[in-house]
Amino acid sequence: MTDDQKQTFYIIFSLWLLVFGVSSQIMIIAPILPRISEQLAVSEGLLGTLVTAYAVMVGICALITGPISDKIGRRRIILIGTGLMTVALFLHGLVSGFYSFLLIRGIAGAAGGILSGASVAYVGDYFPYERRGWANGWIMSGIAMGQIMGIPIGTILAEYMGFRAPFVAFAILMAMALLMITLKVPQPNVRLQKSRVTVIGSLRQYWLLLRKPEIMAAAGSYLLMFLSISVYVVFLPTWLESRFEVSGNAIASLFLVGGIANVIAGPQAGKLSDAWGRKNIIMFACASMAVVMALTVPVVQSFWIAYPLFFIVMMLLAMRLGPFQALITELVSASKRGMLMSLLVAIGQVGYGLGGSIAGPTYVRSGYFSNTLIGGIMILGMVYLVWKFLPEPELNHDEESSG
Repeated sequence: MTDDQKQTFYIIFSLWLLVFGVSSQIMIIAPILPRISEQLAVSEGLLGTLVTAYAVMVGICALITGPISDKIGRRRIILIGTGLMTVALFLHGLVSGFYSFLLIRGIAGAAGGILSGASVAYVGDYFPYERRGWANGWIMSGIAMGQIMGIPIGTILAEYMGFRAPFVAFAILMAMALLMITLKVPQPNVRLQKSRVTVIGSLRQYWLLLRKPEIMAAAGSYLLMFLSISVYVVFLPTWLESRFEVSGNAIASLFLVGGIANVIAGPQAGKLSDAWGRKNIIMFACASMAVVMALTVPVVQSFWIAYPLFFIVMMLLAMRLGPFQALITELVSASKRGMLMSLLVAIGQVGYGLGGSIAGPTYVRSGYFSNTLIGGIMILGMVYLVWKFLPEPELNHDEESSG
């Protein structure tokens, strides 16, 4: 293995570990909602606010730190965010009631906002366009491994040691990621923003970005993508537990199956999109997802049917994520990539938080079928925006990438 290959390996593994830890602590909320409800005596309709609190803070802090990352470099912002996330997750062990839990989820959301889009923007800085699908596919497979290992282990910890235990375990993982990034991840050789970062200047830059039709389409796509995920996934475990009277361990095994699908599909989808074009893969995955969402309730008549269905759901999620992120990194130059990714992630978190707020009351009043229909309609909106407004680059014109 050459020195360049070793460097690439260390970068991908370090960012993979970061994504693994961050995504695990987000995803663990859904399967342990029944445990949180039991142990904190919280109604189901209120549980969605845990998702909303995290998402709101992600959105606010993403908007603040996006321009800063373009100024100080992606490596520093990743280190700051990883350090704060480590502390925030350890604080989960001190939760004494629902409102203290809500506050600490907000702190974790602030760390998530600092990290928002950081790994994707880093890939855009370090790797040439024709390799970003491959790199993003591997790094984002950390989300899948979170489902295969993080979520099942976290769910079991919550089952036998209380809902606080998974977050403390993920805090240890984040501390490991912080050490790896400190030692092995360099600052990419790209031109940083020279001008001073101010509130007025940043707002103006965000406004100028959003005036571009392709950026507006990307923002709308992020909003709809995360809204659909939140509405569909957050109360899926609760619905399965109440309908089929299964245990938390059974839900953990379901997420394990979904994680396997993510691992299989993620890197391959990224690689295929490098050759076949991002938009084709994205639109196919989204349209298929809408169909699967709508069919969930009528098809899942026994719990075992949820396994192949969730396998397909997570495969489709993986198929669109890496290619979509690779596509949008080419919409701007490297000096504005952090701002763009932070803007899009902030808007996506608005969608995720909105979905969390909608999911609880909708589930309580109309049942889970209404959640699946809302999710399917939203993702079809994303198909239209990607097809109509997002360009498909044909060559690598970003001369600022270092690879």
